[in-house]
Amino acid sequence: MAETVDTPTAILASAAASLREHTFDDISYRSLGDAVGVSERTIYRQFPTRSHLLEGLARWLEETEFPLPAFVTIPQFQAATRQRFVDFDGSPAFAFVCARAASISPTGEAEPTFLTRTVEAMLQTSYPSIDARDLRRVSATLRYFSSAQFWARMRTGFDMSGPEISDVFDRTVGQALGRLTSASKTADTMTTSSKPSDAA
Repeated sequence: MAETVDTPTAILASAAASLREHTFDDISYRSLGDAVGVSERTIYRQFPTRSHLLEGLARWLEETEFPLPAFVTIPQFQAATRQRFVDFDGSPAFAFVCARAASISPTGEAEPTFLTRTVEAMLQTSYPSIDARDLRRVSATLRYFSSAQFWARMRTGFDMSGPEISDVFDRTVGQALGRLTSASKTADTMTTSSKPSDAA
């Protein structure tokens, strides 16, 4: 009989359900196997180490519990992130797992995420003259300050709520883009001043 269950997804869903009652560190491979109806060896085959499990669970939670709404413009990106911080407040156990996974070394080859590529495309559209260095710098800033990792730092370090964290995020976006605008204006001024005069 053909297998109809997506075993990795079933494992991750079971791990997420366990987070409602236990910390990640208290979730054993044996209990996951019992919950899913597979052997502990099967769990290890899908997630060879706890780092693999943490990374997989965080990615699954980001997709299922905290999907970032589509955005094209910077205001849309800010609104989507503000909503996401409120969602993190609503499911802190899930959000903290996402934050923790972001702090470990990747278990596979790290590729730019969909969010990173979307942020870069948004910046290139909003600032057509942006150079590669500024694109990397500003996209990394926006990516970090919209993350569960940043939310967790503000939540645990300063006891901030989602809306309060959103205020910090908005100010950071303003500063990052303000420097970018200033740099673009300086570059435009230098380009204009270097043009030969039309006067004969």
